[in-house]
Amino acid sequence: MANIDKHQPGSFCWIELATTDQNAAKKFYSSLFGWEANDMPMGPGDFYTIFRLQGRDAAAGCTLRPDQRSQGVPPHWMIYIAVDNADAAVTRATNAGGKVFAPAFDVMEAGRMAVLQDPTGATFCVWQPKKNTGIGIGGVDGTLCWADLNTPNPDRAGKFYSDMLGWKISADTDDDPPSGYSHIQNGEEFIGGIPPVRPNNPRTPAHWLPYFQVSNCDATAGKAKQLGAKFYLEPMTMENVGRFAIVADPQGAVFAIFQSMPRK
Repeated sequence: MANIDKHQPGSFCWIELATTDQNAAKKFYSSLFGWEANDMPMGPGDFYTIFRLQGRDAAAGCTLRPDQRSQGVPPHWMIYIAVDNADAAVTRATNAGGKVFAPAFDVMEAGRMAVLQDPTGATFCVWQPKKNTGIGIGGVDGTLCWADLNTPNPDRAGKFYSDMLGWKISADTDDDPPSGYSHIQNGEEFIGGIPPVRPNNPRTPAHWLPYFQVSNCDATAGKAKQLGAKFYLEPMTMENVGRFAIVADPQGAVFAIFQSMPRK
């Protein structure tokens, strides 16, 4: 286990579920990942759930707002990226061709954030930490370990994030034949990837897909099914990388589970 006290700018620093049934989601994820749900009141009948592992923040959950529902926004996981300055990040995003859904605003004493969309349609948040640095634990089951950007235009999206965040995006050269998968590197660290466009599923809007670490992909997948999850991708093995599956929780929010394998 690794305690995390600070996130490098450009790294994934927070993960937040927006759902139609917060209480059901609390039960599902607590059972699946062993998360402990802590509810923070946010107003009459409204609360924000912080999910903790070993006493440290691992993720969060909230209910979709009425305006999001009326626009047809489905339950989803939202990824947050650490930045030194949220306002400057908004400017860089705009200059790089992104859209601003919510300009930078303060979240009480916790930090300052903005909601942005890349030019290909994937939405994400930036987070400038103040009192809350974000996820406080990594390297154990149930923690965020990776994120893939599924986009119909990998080149355009890659250029946007490189310009905005300084990410280095490089094609995977290990595979023969080439897989078309690109790795996202932030500083020295590999944090995610951009899969090739899958011609069989062009209708899926661009989105970030978070991966949560598990020690047994098949056992976790079986448990998820018992709890009412559906599968977009049954557990499968990527040679020399690991075993993973793509899951929709009972409300429809999509995420992946990942079991790493030692390289041969």
